[in-house]
Amino acid sequence: MIKKILKFGGTSVGTIERIQHVANIIKKEHDLGNKIIAIVSAMSGKTNELIKMSQDVSEDFDKRELDVLLASGEQVTCALLAGALRKLNIKSKSWLNWQIPILTEGDNTNSRIINVNTNKIEEYLNEGVAVIPGFQGISKDRNITTIGRGGSDATAVAFAKLFRADECIIYTDVDGVYSTDPNKIPVAKKIDKISYDEMLELSSVGAKVMQSSAVQTAMMYDIPLEVKSTFTDRKGTKIFNQENIDYSKSVTGVAYSKDDAKLTLLGVEDKPGVAANIFEPLNNAQINVDMVIQNISADHKKTDITFTIKRDELLKTKKILENNQSINYNEITHNEKVAKVSIVGAGMVSTPGVTYKMFKGLAEENINILAISTSEIKISVIIDEKNTLNAVKKLHTIFDLD
Repeated sequence: MIKKILKFGGTSVGTIERIQHVANIIKKEHDLGNKIIAIVSAMSGKTNELIKMSQDVSEDFDKRELDVLLASGEQVTCALLAGALRKLNIKSKSWLNWQIPILTEGDNTNSRIINVNTNKIEEYLNEGVAVIPGFQGISKDRNITTIGRGGSDATAVAFAKLFRADECIIYTDVDGVYSTDPNKIPVAKKIDKISYDEMLELSSVGAKVMQSSAVQTAMMYDIPLEVKSTFTDRKGTKIFNQENIDYSKSVTGVAYSKDDAKLTLLGVEDKPGVAANIFEPLNNAQINVDMVIQNISADHKKTDITFTIKRDELLKTKKILENNQSINYNEITHNEKVAKVSIVGAGMVSTPGVTYKMFKGLAEENINILAISTSEIKISVIIDEKNTLNAVKKLHTIFDLD
C-alpha cells in the first residue's frame, strides 16, 4: 500500500462527465489498495467567472472578500467529486480548507501554505479517499486566503511533503511537459524526464503546465513529480532531481508569455541608491519586477532604467512611479504589446554559442530584441507581441526540437 497525491486541474474537472471520469481514475488507484488524497481545482472557467462578478460589483473589490469568493470554486468541485466517488461505492469525504486546516501566511490573493494539520486526514485515509480544495487556506486571523493562479499545484506539493506521499501526480489536459506549446507548435515533442531546475525555469517564463512555486517546493524537498493527461493512459513527464539533467542537449524547451509590459524611466539621475528608491515602493505594493536593464550616459550623470512587470499591474506601477517624490527623471514610457520568449536547457552551461545562435535566429526573422535576461540555463528576450509565434517556431527549429 502506498500513499498518492493526485491533483486534477480545471480542465480535468471542467464538466460533470469529466468529474465522473476523474472519479474512475481514483477508483482504479483505490482498488489497488493505495491511500489517495485528491487535490482539485475549480471547474475550468469558474475562477474567471467569479473574478468577472467581482469586477461587475466594483473595480476595486476588497481582496479579503475576493478570496472568499474565489475559494468557492474549488469547494464546488470537492463536493461533486466526493459525490461521484460515493456513487462508485468508494467511501470519500470533502474537506474545506478551514476544516483541516490548511494554514497560510501572506496577503490575500497571494498567500503561501506554511502547514497542514495532517491528523484527521491521516486517520480518514484508512477508510476512504480524502478530497481537498487546492489554491486556498486559512490565515492565523482565520481569514480565507488564496495562493495565486495555479495554486492547486502548490497545494498538491505541500501535501506530498507533509503527508510523506510516495507519489505526486499532476493530472492536466496534456500528456506531459512539451518542448513548447503543442497547441501552437504541432511539432513540439513530449519530454520524458526533466530536472527541477529546467522545469522551474520553464514555469517561471510562461510554460503553463505547472506553477513555478510548486516546482520550487518540490525541488527543495526532493519530491518526485509526474505530469500526465487525465484523458489518456500514456506515460507522462517525470520531474526530479539534478541527477536527471540531460547535458547532451543545449536547449530542452522554448517558452513564452504574453502577459508582460515594459516600462522605461528616461533621464534618471545616476547616483547610488536611485535604483533602490525606484523599486522599494513597488516591492511594498507587491509588484513583481522581472527583467531590469540600465543604460548609463557617456557623462555618467543620467541613466535610463528599463524593467518588465505583469501587464495587469502596468497602471498601478505607473501611478506609483509618478507619485514617487524620491526620484528624478525626464519621462516615463511604456509598451504593453510585448512578449517574453525564453529558451531553457541544462546543456547551455557546457555549450558555447547558444546566445549567438538565438540572437542570429531572431535576426533572420527580422525580430528586434527589446530586453535581455540570462541565467545559467535560461535566456529570455522581450520582443514585440506580434512576433511571438514566429520567434518560438524559429527557436524551436534551430535548436533541433522539432
